[in-house]
Amino acid sequence: MFRTLTSHRRLAVATILYTLAVILWGAWVRITGSGAGCGDHWPLCNGVVIPRSPTLETIIEFTHRVTSGLLLILMAAWVVSTFRVFAKGHPARLTVVWSAIFLVIEALLGAGLVIFEMVADNPSVARGWWMAAHLANTFILIGWMVLAGWYGRAPLAARGLGLGRAGAWKFVAALLLLILAGSSGAVAALGNTLFPAETLSAGIAMDFNPDSHILVRLRVWHPVLAILAALWIVAVTIPLASDRRAAVRKAAVLVGGLVSLQVVAGFVNLLLLAPVWMQLTHLLLADCLWMATVVLAAATLSTTERNDTSD
Repeated sequence: MFRTLTSHRRLAVATILYTLAVILWGAWVRITGSGAGCGDHWPLCNGVVIPRSPTLETIIEFTHRVTSGLLLILMAAWVVSTFRVFAKGHPARLTVVWSAIFLVIEALLGAGLVIFEMVADNPSVARGWWMAAHLANTFILIGWMVLAGWYGRAPLAARGLGLGRAGAWKFVAALLLLILAGSSGAVAALGNTLFPAETLSAGIAMDFNPDSHILVRLRVWHPVLAILAALWIVAVTIPLASDRRAAVRKAAVLVGGLVSLQVVAGFVNLLLLAPVWMQLTHLLLADCLWMATVVLAAATLSTTERNDTSD
């Protein structure tokens, strides 16, 4: 099973898509305040393996735990498949191992949220830092997963990411800005959940009120960092839209389109006072933009076995 390149590709795509679904469900847990649905017990739920007579919050949180457990199984299958399909030294092996490592870290961060009660209505500054770290780790996780999928396209895909090549620092800066924007977005989303505003003007007044909670006052940094990240990515992407390599051109166009969509989604999310469906859409677009930027970096910087100049 999963011994052929075709089946391996399907497993990789399925794992990445499933990961996005788990991430969105995790956001749903936060939005609904269901993080304490299993109490402060982990990995048990309210002290038992399967909760009895569960509340809605318990069902939401327990479902997230089950789906996260299934993701660990999928990741294990992906790692085994990678080591079966690709020879020693192939970059797909290294990237899938890093994917597995950061998935374990992701699980531990999620467990920490529950054990230390950084859930539900907890408005502590520590929870804000924890959420920012959680988001940053999520980005790094799916970044490694995308690279594992990218390098796993063929037996002789690419020798390395090529971070020593000229211009690599531009992509490093773009990815760091996206992590900062995403982490600040996690803090802003937490502030929106715990301290919702009735109107846009009231929300803006809360942001600049020195008596507001720190999680509210930190919200203003998210649009600033997001705009800086968007401008930088556009500056990096525009020259690549006419690159001679088809893979680079296609990735550049995708990144440009996702940046535009995300900026619009950010403004809509602000104007509508962050409704649930818009928060989830905004998060999904952020994940997709991050993955597309990672692919663009890989396509631009990687040293390949063959030159891809065709369409």
